Formats: sequence, structure tokens, C-alpha cells
Amino acid sequence: MAQSLDRLKESPSQTAGPYVHIGCAPNFIGIEGVFDHDLGVSMVNDDTQGERISISGQIFDGTGTVLKDALLEIWQADSNGLFNSPGETRGAADPNFTGWGRQPTDIDSGLYRFDTVKPGRVPLQDGRLQAPHVNLWIVARGINLGLNTRVYFSDEEAANAEDPVLARIEHRVRVPTLIASRESDNYRFDIHLQGDKETVFFDI
Repeated sequence: MAQSLDRLKESPSQTAGPYVHIGCAPNFIGIEGVFDHDLGVSMVNDDTQGERISISGQIFDGTGTVLKDALLEIWQADSNGLFNSPGETRGAADPNFTGWGRQPTDIDSGLYRFDTVKPGRVPLQDGRLQAPHVNLWIVARGINLGLNTRVYFSDEEAANAEDPVLARIEHRVRVPTLIASRESDNYRFDIHLQGDKETVFFDI
């Protein structure tokens, strides 16, 4: 006799198929009238504080093939290291910066791009400072659960060396998979799902 459970069972996971764009980015695929603009498409306006940057790149599978139907979201602090969040207790974040963005990859090239600002250093509760970083979430066909990673910046070497999260990565040869390289005002960050260059993903 099966034992009855006093809690709800976990729902089965499924891959993020073609419907993820219909629900999350309808204007991107030509479905108009749902939203005036897709949520998360713009993070800044003319009054946003801080250094304007873009983060762009491609996602590669284990064979080196570019994924062209993925969806990415980022969440980050503003230029002063403050999050646009009700839980922020250190002060008011920049009201002209959303702190959150969503972008699909280009159907032809597989390229994604976020226009944002460079985040400030965020302190932990014990006073240690995290290096400037962006939290990144990826979904695509074949991925049962969204993948979480971080983007750090190549021109923040001193801060990166002090970052408590980077310090916890046991295999130091993999740390560079989290570092975006600077190209003028753009940072290039390619994501490798498998293989020798596999990006570090976080279990959160």
C-alpha cells in the first residue's frame, strides 16, 4: 500500500522548448499585441547612472555548435553596488536602472546582447566585497533546469582576486570561464555547455 504524503509532489521538469519564446519574448518572434515591448528588453534610460557597457556572446553546445534559440536573463547591482530589490537595506538603488534584463539569442547568429551599466562591488554580510559581476540564467531546448552562472570582468583583476565566490572554485583552471573579455565598451562572454571550455555553473 502506497504511503500518502502530506506535501505536494515535485512537478516534473521539462526542457525549454519553442514555447519559451512565445511566453517570454512574443514580440521577438513576431507575435504582437501581447506586450507593448518584451519584458526585460531595456535596462537603462537616459538618466541611468554609471558606465554604459554591453555584454554579448554566444552559447555553444558540446560539439561546438552555436545555440540559436536560447533565452538569457541577467540580474545585477547598479553602479553603486545596490540591487533594485525590496530587500536592499543599504540605500536606494538607482531608480533609472531596472537591474534585470531578458534577451533571446539571435535566430541567425546565436548572438545575445545586453546593454547595461557596469555593476559596483556588492558587500556580503560579513563585510567582504564581491567583485563587480552579473548573475546570468540560461534556458534552451535540451536543458531540463535553467543554468545559473556569473559574469566577471577582465579589467577588474584586483577585485576578482578578492572575490569570495571565485575563491571557492576548486579547479582554478576553470575560473577564466567566468571572465568576460573587454572589447572597447563591450564585454564578450561566450558560454560553453560542455567540453574542455565548459563554463562554471552554480547549483542555486
